[in-house]
Amino acid sequence: MEWSSHLKTKHLLRAIGTRIIPPLAYGVMRLLWWSCKKRFHTLSPIGEEQHVCVCWHGELLMSPQAYRAIHPHHPANAIVSSHFDGSLIANTLNFLGIKPLRGSSRKGAQRVLLQAFKHIKAGEEVLITPDGPKGPRHSMSDGAIGIALKSQLPIFVMNFQAKAYWQMKSWDHFIIPKPFTTIDFYLQSLSLEGKSLPQARDYLQAKMLEHTIRA
Repeated sequence: MEWSSHLKTKHLLRAIGTRIIPPLAYGVMRLLWWSCKKRFHTLSPIGEEQHVCVCWHGELLMSPQAYRAIHPHHPANAIVSSHFDGSLIANTLNFLGIKPLRGSSRKGAQRVLLQAFKHIKAGEEVLITPDGPKGPRHSMSDGAIGIALKSQLPIFVMNFQAKAYWQMKSWDHFIIPKPFTTIDFYLQSLSLEGKSLPQARDYLQAKMLEHTIRA
């Protein structure tokens, strides 16, 4: 009975959290976005061409906003884990008009990949964190690469560096830029055409590490 009561309380708190935390997180995201000076470095043309989009898990606070600054109206979906943390991320991304596809390489992989290809076929974009949902940090799972190779789409890489920031002690060293600092966004479109899966993995990881905070 005591265990059942504890479980119900846990579910209740999580249900409340998924309603309260995302709008607060979105409010913080937007306040930081508008308070900071932003510089966009387009390393290769992005345009309106359909992409598979990637950023590191530790850069999720700002990179989806950079995506929306570049593609303000493009239908987009993000692959998000089915865990509680994933629910918080999914509900926050909804405010940016980015729909969640729930699953990961560890749980529900086949189902979420089928969903991703369905949305890509409809002309929509898919956003993925290659080192999510639990790392290791800056590791490269095969999800984004496999989707890009099979769909023959280029990859839209989003990185940022902030002059002043807080860094959480989480596995992904989550980056929170300080208000009124300068944020440099590095955006590039990469083709994986002609590359094998291992070659594409090494190439994409190297490119994503060029302009990220690695400390």
